[in-house]
Amino acid sequence: MATVTSKNTVPKNMANLMEFELALEFARVVEEAAIASAHTMGTGDRHKADQVATEAMRATMDTVPMRGTIVIGEGERDEAPMLYIGEQVGAGWHDGAKFPQVDIAVDPLEGTNLCATGSPGAITVLAASEKGGLLNAPDCYMEKLVVGPSCKDAVDLDAPVAENLKGIARRLSRDVADLVVVVLDRPRHEKLIEDIRTAGARIRLITDGDLSAGIAAAVIGTGVHAVMGSGGAPEGVITAAAMRCLNGEIHARLVVDTPELEARIEKMGIKDKNRIYTAKDLAPGNHIVFAATGVTDGALMKGVRFFGEGTRTSSIVMTRHSGKVRFVESIHLAKRADVKVRFA
Repeated sequence: MATVTSKNTVPKNMANLMEFELALEFARVVEEAAIASAHTMGTGDRHKADQVATEAMRATMDTVPMRGTIVIGEGERDEAPMLYIGEQVGAGWHDGAKFPQVDIAVDPLEGTNLCATGSPGAITVLAASEKGGLLNAPDCYMEKLVVGPSCKDAVDLDAPVAENLKGIARRLSRDVADLVVVVLDRPRHEKLIEDIRTAGARIRLITDGDLSAGIAAAVIGTGVHAVMGSGGAPEGVITAAAMRCLNGEIHARLVVDTPELEARIEKMGIKDKNRIYTAKDLAPGNHIVFAATGVTDGALMKGVRFFGEGTRTSSIVMTRHSGKVRFVESIHLAKRADVKVRFA
């Protein structure tokens, strides 16, 4: 819990507040959402999985000592349960306390289909920053190109696929044939997939979860060297927050293809619909927190595990200003007098 001595004051050291105290609170938010959605794993009901994750995330956020605002969130495109853009969350809105203002980008359950089928890679995830630190945009599609720290200046969203792959290969001292590119398996990516194969690189097609793939591209040893293609804008902004913490890079552009979307982004303050954003443009904040918890087993985190004495979760919490990446294993004990902690 954040230490606030008076309801009329806000801690002056935003770095300490965001990256040490609130970071643990955000870990709790994604943990509770993961536990709720894990109860639905394998039931085949993706809507229910998303709904319970959203409800758990909202309820837990409302106990966090902040005045939070959802600036971009997942759910509008497919009319799924969601935390609404502009929604106010946090204890500060309810009890009048002058807690700090925090902007939040959220995907209560990335990989709803993965959870519904019990497949690997479903996570609950959010990014947070001081006010103005995350792009305020609608839940539309976004073109994305994600690479790790070594390749951040070697790619261009508008360059031919083959040219980008050559640039990545040079920076990694590899041949193009050694590269692995993650692409969402969608009909819209047919030409992209053909171009990657023609260039000679290998492809890992995924059904969901381009956010997790983007993080993998910025971590050495995952076997992922780039993520290409279009996916959700909320996932793009959250990926950008992770890239700010991991020193990776994302190049992205909103897909604004209707008059309604044009009017909406203009109302949100976005003047150039064709602008190519970098990680720093999408997540310009100085004090960024990224938090995610595994729902089903994945490359970086195990899924939620239930046992007789409680629940075990596996999370990752990253903070930009302090430069910390924490892997957090939590045991949530059952509220019984005879409960016992087990190691594994």
